[in-house]
Amino acid sequence: MNQNQTALPDPATAPELFEGVLTRRVVAFFIDLFVMGLMILSFAFVGLIAGFLTFGLAWVALVFVVPATIVLYYGATLGSPKRATVGMQMMDIVLTPTRNQPLDGWMAIIHAAVFWLTTWISWPLSLLFALFTPRRQMIHDLITGTLMVRRSPMVRHWRARTAQASGAY
Repeated sequence: MNQNQTALPDPATAPELFEGVLTRRVVAFFIDLFVMGLMILSFAFVGLIAGFLTFGLAWVALVFVVPATIVLYYGATLGSPKRATVGMQMMDIVLTPTRNQPLDGWMAIIHAAVFWLTTWISWPLSLLFALFTPRRQMIHDLITGTLMVRRSPMVRHWRARTAQASGAY
């Protein structure tokens, strides 16, 4: 086991970080679907109007509205310093890297792509898989090296760890 993985929060010593994470993830996903649906409708409407102005030429680009919206949404939200989509922020969860790599826009897009792929193949298996991992990680979390935890307890965890490292209590 590498040194970085031992620094990960442990459900046995910090159960508050993992309480209800799976349920919160499901609710956050539906909130995100709603937000992305609104974005898709907005972009499609703009594309529809642009199609009339370009004599139908812009309508060809409408096939890219859904994938572009998904990439833009996850890249802008998960790749931000908040490391959470709108739904995740509402449900008080945050995506945390488990390997020595930054969670930037590209990593967020890769995480989202693997999530959609594993969900598309078998979403019940992906959810069931999370029930048997100690940190409630889904298949795409393990593949991309990420961990989903509750944000408010994690902030306290980070502060305690920083205080411990600096010698202040």
